[in-house]
Amino acid sequence: MKLQYSLIFILLACLAGCTKDFKEYNTDPNGIPNKNLQVATLFIPFEQEIMYMTDDGYQIGQNLNADIYAGYAMPDQTFGLALDNANYVFIDGWNTEAFNSIYTNLIGPIKNKVALSGVQTSNPDYWAIALIIEVEAIDRITDKFGPVPYSKVGSSLISVPYDSQQSIYQQMFLQLDTAAANLQAYISANPGKTPLANYDAIYGGDYTKWLKLANSLRLRLAMHLTKVDPTTARAQAEKALGASGGLLAAPADDAGILASQANGNDYYQITYNYGDNSMNASIGAYMNGYSDPRLSVYFLPDTNAGYTSEYTGIRIGSSIPPKPFYSGFSKYNYNTIFTISTSELIMTAAEVWFLKAEAALRGWSGAGDAQTDYETGIQTSMQQYGVGASAAAYVNDATSTPAAYVDYLNSANNAPAPSTVTIKWDPSASNEGKLEKIITQKWLAMFPEGQEAWTEFRRTGYPQLFPLVVNNSGGTIDTKIQVRRLAYPQSEATLNPAAEKVGIQLLGGPDNGGTRLWWDVNKGNF
Repeated sequence: MKLQYSLIFILLACLAGCTKDFKEYNTDPNGIPNKNLQVATLFIPFEQEIMYMTDDGYQIGQNLNADIYAGYAMPDQTFGLALDNANYVFIDGWNTEAFNSIYTNLIGPIKNKVALSGVQTSNPDYWAIALIIEVEAIDRITDKFGPVPYSKVGSSLISVPYDSQQSIYQQMFLQLDTAAANLQAYISANPGKTPLANYDAIYGGDYTKWLKLANSLRLRLAMHLTKVDPTTARAQAEKALGASGGLLAAPADDAGILASQANGNDYYQITYNYGDNSMNASIGAYMNGYSDPRLSVYFLPDTNAGYTSEYTGIRIGSSIPPKPFYSGFSKYNYNTIFTISTSELIMTAAEVWFLKAEAALRGWSGAGDAQTDYETGIQTSMQQYGVGASAAAYVNDATSTPAAYVDYLNSANNAPAPSTVTIKWDPSASNEGKLEKIITQKWLAMFPEGQEAWTEFRRTGYPQLFPLVVNNSGGTIDTKIQVRRLAYPQSEATLNPAAEKVGIQLLGGPDNGGTRLWWDVNKGNF
């Protein structure tokens, strides 16, 4: 279990390290000025920390919360705990990793090393990359917890104030404004140059792709606001849709972080090395029911005798005996897309096509045609995973629906199909029916990135997921609508109490998993 650190202690460490731990170089093959090379060397660790790589924390920082709640993953054990995140009893040490790690290893250093280095004026292209990384990172924290420290991180050693989630979103849009403008200026003045080629684990220094990612992140964030602030949602989405540099459009544009050399791909580590990462029953129901050609790419078949031609997941909230009871159920496929060296995706072109499909459904300018975008999203995902030849038949399947769930080891977990949604676009369907298709297919395409998938489930109610079997939250989380957020780590109440108290006030409800976030409004999608 990870040691717990308060945000105050984290900031002390960040401030103490502002003027040390930079490796000095005499020359640089890419021509980066020597004084700024020390900043460039920070970018790969920053990028890897988005997925908790730098402190080996992905399993408890994301897999055992967002990946489960998104309907993607389930462990085949309880880690010696009768009650845990999978039955709605939060493990504080796990929430601590999810909350603190990115502050320690990414946001704190950006605000206290990069921001103080002068790159905003000397190398505005560097600053652009730092801002995009920071936006991607803080969005993950705020969409897990709600109000969190952001604008004042690094400004105090006594108390770190919390920002409202609305304020954080406003800041993220402004940061993307700066990042996009800086990159556009650099690309225009220096066509083809890649000064960060050796210091970028996502795009190898290709600023044209970073600009696409910035625009695409804007579209993603805008879509989060459809219920709470539709005016801003539309304005920011249309800004992204018409932005110079464009959006992620093909698999070659996908944003994936090169695996850490120290630990390798996180999914490989927790699936192959630990044996802890199995298919969730929800994604199994959809992929089995649709005969999805990506199923054998995403997952391994069962290994239990008599079931080796099947793909079976574990239902959230199940009573899980010690290993190896469920160890034979389907696991993430570490032979295909989760090898030790596979990059870890944070945003794909397929997701962007589905974002455009929803934007078109809402009548927003620049989005194109909803059906075309929807079908292109499916085709792009199929291409991404090497099954593009199956896309045409899949897109035109008007009869397949998600399957019922059968737990062949414990029938108490069996459940009827979670939805009757089909694949083929239906122009006569209601907007709600069309949205369910869009989000369901987006969810299948975004796998395994559970953080954004969980956000979209909370925002839209889609895809329809199996509820957990046993809810041990004591009534704080509704079984039907499912978990809405993570609770703040206890260390914040102990060591940053005044700020956390304000954060809970900004949250607008009790600090538990049943309180909705700012953008998670309890009303219809249209």
